[in-house]
Amino acid sequence: MDALIPPYGDELTELLVEPGRAAEIRQQTLAMASLDLTWTQICQLELMLNGALSPLRGYLGRADFESVLTTLTLTDGRPWPMPITLAVSEKAAQALKPGQTVALRDGEGFMPAILHVSETWPADPDGESAMAAGAGVPLSQPLAQPGQHYVAGRVEGVALPPRHDFPSVRHTPRELREQFVRRGWRRVLASQPGRPMHRPQLEFMQQAAARHEANLLLQPTAGSDPVLESSHVTLVRACQAVLPRLPSATTLFALSPMIPLPAGPRETLLRAITARNYGCSHLIVGGETLETGTRRRGQDYASGPRHEAHDEPAQNGQQTQNTAFQACLEAVSVTLIPFPRMVYVEDRDEYLPQEEAPPYSRKQVMGGQELNRRMMLGLKIPDWFTYPEVVEELRRSYPPRRQQGFTVFFTGLSGAGKSTLAKALAVKLMEMGGRRVTLLDGDIVRKNLSSELGFSREHRDINIRRIGFVASEITKHGASPSVPPSHPMPRPARRCGR
Repeated sequence: MDALIPPYGDELTELLVEPGRAAEIRQQTLAMASLDLTWTQICQLELMLNGALSPLRGYLGRADFESVLTTLTLTDGRPWPMPITLAVSEKAAQALKPGQTVALRDGEGFMPAILHVSETWPADPDGESAMAAGAGVPLSQPLAQPGQHYVAGRVEGVALPPRHDFPSVRHTPRELREQFVRRGWRRVLASQPGRPMHRPQLEFMQQAAARHEANLLLQPTAGSDPVLESSHVTLVRACQAVLPRLPSATTLFALSPMIPLPAGPRETLLRAITARNYGCSHLIVGGETLETGTRRRGQDYASGPRHEAHDEPAQNGQQTQNTAFQACLEAVSVTLIPFPRMVYVEDRDEYLPQEEAPPYSRKQVMGGQELNRRMMLGLKIPDWFTYPEVVEELRRSYPPRRQQGFTVFFTGLSGAGKSTLAKALAVKLMEMGGRRVTLLDGDIVRKNLSSELGFSREHRDINIRRIGFVASEITKHGASPSVPPSHPMPRPARRCGR
């Protein structure tokens, strides 16, 4: 490869307008209707604005939407794996008309872009799943919820959504491409972990880069809300912790604004398109250490990634060679490198694909469930599985269970003794020591948090939700609240399940 791989569609389609047009748009939006986007929708919009979803210029119309589901191509014939849609409530959709322009805002009112509405139509999750399955490449999850509507149209961007976390390593596709060119890189392998990396992932990543004579882009999918998603910062810090173990001359670290996608063939192709737009010619697929299950290989995650010579032959039912998938993969032109089942070969002190390990050697493996068990119990995590600096970052965010907070919620009729039992438990926990204890007595909560509420069914529900929210925040920060509500609790099992 003599030059960096071009963007998908041959040029980056960045949707941010010139400053003059941006000022004009901001003035126009003072009298413009708005759509409030969820965090996931904001992340998708950012990928559209910065060019990572090139060559798209907005949200797909119905014809393109159905064509992508059934043939993995747009109506103009260009291969495309996933419908990029904006799903809104029926009420919001009824207020929109073709030709109308609306402002797209985040939860705090910031406006990254405007949308020129071209059409709306009701979502049909069951029908959409059937169309995708009929094409041989099923959806991993519904694109919308029942009752929602899709809104299509061209997007004009004013500014990228604000990001307050790790700004120094957040780069647009154009910025990363410029860095690759300055370094003289032509072949770039992307790894886009959605979970902290351990020794098998790091060793395979380095082996793959060497085998393909490629430089390495370590690009965690860090689009999650850092405030609401506790694992977000842990992922980034754990990946940063292993950077000193990678050669600095051939490695770059950057964050992707993409939300971690579910495992599926369409999602794999979409990740390949974004990787190409960032300047990468190769992409590692799979390899995450999941909390449950045993799916680890790239071929477990996609129905059709190309296999390298050392990969196991696909078993019947494990992988469907689909013509539409392969055609889209050929058009994307990014080489997918499936992560094999890696085992630690104790005799050689290295990780090897399971089929390459000497038959009589001593082999070790550890899955996500065992890792979680050791984390919860505060047990040692072996050095052959991960690195001490990664363990340190994980323990900062996921302390052993004995150091975590918990909530004890008492329910019952008035005068049943809830407050008495809660106080006795709180005192006993404080007497034992080692924990911070908070007593959320129902009478005190009623006085200070819910003084305007009565005892109707609706008001009781509101009070319980308030108590639950406060208790969850206390628990999140390691304390142990004891909660005895001060009013009758009919059907307590239902209340506790909310």
